[in-house]
Amino acid sequence: MKTVTRMRLIPLLAIMIMSLVAAPATAFGAEATVNLGTTEGFAILAGTTITNTGTTTITGDVGLHPGSAFVDTGVTLIGARHIADAVAEQAKVDLVTAYDDAAGRPVSSAVPVDLGGLTLGPGVYSSGGVLSITGTMTLDAQGDPDAVFIFQSTATLITASDSHIELINGARFCRVFWVVPSSATLGTDSEFVGHIFALTDITVQTGAMVEGQLLARNGQVTLDANVVTNDVCAAERLIDITKTASPTSLPAGGGTVTYTYTVTNPGTVEFSDVVVTDDMVSPVTYVSGDTNGDEILQPGETWVYTATDTLTETTTNVAVVTGVGAGIVTTDTATTTVQVAPGGLLPDTATPWYSILLAGVVLALLGFAARVATNRIHG
Repeated sequence: MKTVTRMRLIPLLAIMIMSLVAAPATAFGAEATVNLGTTEGFAILAGTTITNTGTTTITGDVGLHPGSAFVDTGVTLIGARHIADAVAEQAKVDLVTAYDDAAGRPVSSAVPVDLGGLTLGPGVYSSGGVLSITGTMTLDAQGDPDAVFIFQSTATLITASDSHIELINGARFCRVFWVVPSSATLGTDSEFVGHIFALTDITVQTGAMVEGQLLARNGQVTLDANVVTNDVCAAERLIDITKTASPTSLPAGGGTVTYTYTVTNPGTVEFSDVVVTDDMVSPVTYVSGDTNGDEILQPGETWVYTATDTLTETTTNVAVVTGVGAGIVTTDTATTTVQVAPGGLLPDTATPWYSILLAGVVLALLGFAARVATNRIHG
């Protein structure tokens, strides 16, 4: 009996071993975040200088060490200045620690040099060379707001003009880290997310927006009419839209439909520049909801829009809402279909179609009977 029992245990142990081997790495613990230490509150920290051209808004502290030249003409700073002081000095020490930590993480996945067009889950990524972004790059936290994304370059980071990083399914800017052993350049009108650990310089070109940190260990940070925001690490920067149609179906020939668009902010970050568009209807008109008239979609607030269209066939159209939250453009979509009944082959009269059909059958039968009778008489 003992031999039989042992024989039965062998397959069971094999199954258990295979289960452990097959289990995904996330089951044993996700990638830990990078400890920023005292750099956490800084939007910009540099070694030599910080300069600006145009109108720039910085939310978060600004620090320099050992340099002392902060050229702040045109800068609106929502935060503290630490220029060549003890706070900035300690922040630089903590930056070196954070840089070394992120740079030393084992790579979990290889990526191409250009990250544009990719949708990536949590992990540590390297191209084996430089990094760039053209178009839109998407970071998917897969429902985990603590998901960590680390990108390791071997030299530079360069983003193209109008490039964009989109965060979905709970991804947060404060869990995205970029290791740059040389210099970083963010292109004109680009939208960037995360903490840049650059060994030397960071250049932010005209109109670029950053949600995160610009941390240049030994060099300078150059700004040009930018928005740099290192604010609350919100787990929910959400803007939602729903769309309804009245009526939802139309008779043959079509008719007029009124669409109602409801935009809500279920998150914790307010939105400016809220715009609703529809790929088949224009204009979409704001109706109500902005109770204090500040044109800011506050958390918990609901705005209503409407549009009217005349349809002659079944139509599916897509509404898109965009808003700027913490310097980052966020979007959502909603789709609605209105059915239009197909046109009939029979005439549209007051007489029911089946009555017309029955009358036709009767006339046909009478004609057939008359022909048979005629044939008999002449036969």
